[in-house]
Amino acid sequence: MAVIAALIMASPLRAEDRLSVDIYAIPSQSIVDAVETASVDLAARGMTTFRAQGYPAHVTLYLTQYPASAMPALKAAVAKAAKACRTIPLSVTGLEKSASNWLFLKVDRTAALQRLADEITLAAEPLRSHDLTAPAWIHEHPAKLPAFERYGSPNVFMQFDPHLTLLANEANPNLSEYMADAAPRARRTAGLVRGIGLGVVDTNGQLIKTLAEYRCRA
Repeated sequence: MAVIAALIMASPLRAEDRLSVDIYAIPSQSIVDAVETASVDLAARGMTTFRAQGYPAHVTLYLTQYPASAMPALKAAVAKAAKACRTIPLSVTGLEKSASNWLFLKVDRTAALQRLADEITLAAEPLRSHDLTAPAWIHEHPAKLPAFERYGSPNVFMQFDPHLTLLANEANPNLSEYMADAAPRARRTAGLVRGIGLGVVDTNGQLIKTLAEYRCRA
């Protein structure tokens, strides 16, 4: 699951000519509260989540790289897709830790959420950069390579893997202890997708600049 941030890759374009942009689902307050509760628990063990650092909670629908010149067209494409957006259920189902110590709140991959991610991917993909180099880790997950080669992201369509990222490459040894204590007690949290946003992200897939957000109709 800790694959989403590896989309900052070497390319012929200069860094200032290419942007990593995440198109994401905006969670309702109950989901944000679940992120904050986990953040407080982790802080008590000496770990600082992305939420505690001030990054907004979000569920990635489609993350890849675009030429900077494509931003106006990308915003227009997302705005057009968002016109049909209606609030849909969004549920946190537990905790997951990767082998490289990324920590996530798992999100239920419902048919409605899958459909939303698929529609966003199809709307935005034609505008992406098409000369991306696959990250080295993808050879350990060969099923994701065709998705990356076709769509510029390893986490789309049948490889869609919704989650909320808490930590990345965490070095604190207390993380394993936290998982042993917290994972068995993790409760399902129900909420909604209340909108769609897009923004520039850093190498950990965290939003550093919001480009636009659109609210879904109830």
